[in-house]
Amino acid sequence: QDHASLGDEGQRMRLRHALAAEIRAAAMRTATQALKRPFRFVLVGLACAVLHNVIMIGLDRWNVHYALSSMVSFVVVVLFGYALHVRFTYGVAPGLASFWRYGVGMAANYPMTLALLFVMCDLAGWPVAIAAPVATVAMFAWNYVASRWAIVRNPSSASGLQ
Repeated sequence: QDHASLGDEGQRMRLRHALAAEIRAAAMRTATQALKRPFRFVLVGLACAVLHNVIMIGLDRWNVHYALSSMVSFVVVVLFGYALHVRFTYGVAPGLASFWRYGVGMAANYPMTLALLFVMCDLAGWPVAIAAPVATVAMFAWNYVASRWAIVRNPSSASGLQ
């Protein structure tokens, strides 16, 4: 006979191994999902940074003042970033409330960056060559937290990220 009878030691052993294998596979899927979200956030963040710079440089070539270019970039990049984060980063359904929260969170970037640069350069005396990258890293962390708060208010509501 090729298989164990009900209650045989061999059957329990095979079942135990199958269960252990399933638990290991589930743990790997969970770990993979946990790594996908920050990686996807970085990809979307890079895409948004590139889009922002294309808009700023392109409008500057048309002699549009940087203050107006910044407003145009904000609107375009918020729409673009929200759409990508909802579908690609977090895998949730879009909604007006989460879009509003996302926009508010992203609007905080400009004054927060200026405040960070003021503290680091003017008060602490750091050179811009050091302060600007530190501010960028700090704003990256803020953007991750703000976008997650805006789009996925309840962590259990996020889907499995295909």
